[in-house]
Amino acid sequence: MAGRLQTGIDVLDRKLDGGLPPGCTVAYTAEPASQSELLLYQLTAARGTLYLSTERSDEDVRHSIDRSSATVGSPTIRHVTGQDPIEDAHRLISALPDGANLIIDTMDVLERTDVEGFRRFFSDLKTQMLETGSIAVLHCLESDRTPPNRSTTLHMADAVFDLETTVGATEIENYLTIPKFRAGGAPTERIKLELAEEVAIDTSRDIA
Repeated sequence: MAGRLQTGIDVLDRKLDGGLPPGCTVAYTAEPASQSELLLYQLTAARGTLYLSTERSDEDVRHSIDRSSATVGSPTIRHVTGQDPIEDAHRLISALPDGANLIIDTMDVLERTDVEGFRRFFSDLKTQMLETGSIAVLHCLESDRTPPNRSTTLHMADAVFDLETTVGATEIENYLTIPKFRAGGAPTERIKLELAEEVAIDTSRDIA
């Protein structure tokens, strides 16, 4: 579809009619023990990327990206630190160039802050994405202790990508569903993914 920005992940771009619209914010939910970060790393190959890490050090993230077998880019990696993670993230995002990727890994730290402050942050984030024609992918981990602002993230995001990982007796299966996509045209079926060296459709059995 004309005007969309490719994610750099072929299976997603095909399913999304060419990619994501400029200005789109995506909440990407996954279990902590999954290989969900592989998708984030591969997103960096499509265009210039600002990668904000709220938990791991920037050196740790850089090492993981560099040793990945997938096609990756050379993102600018910053560790969100300080007493006010919302303010620190806002400062870094305000310098985002036009037509870039923004990855926040993970959102959990920001989602545990003041409710009103988080809503203002997310509103400013969406404005920044629209003004720069950029794409934001927000990594949201699922756990028994859901951050208090997670519902705000899912509601305000333009799209929700949900990665489900099941561990069987002989194999690990990964399924991506897109329950929300305000741009329209989202696939209605689960996409079975192989998360090994790169993100690809798993054609072993259930072809999506």
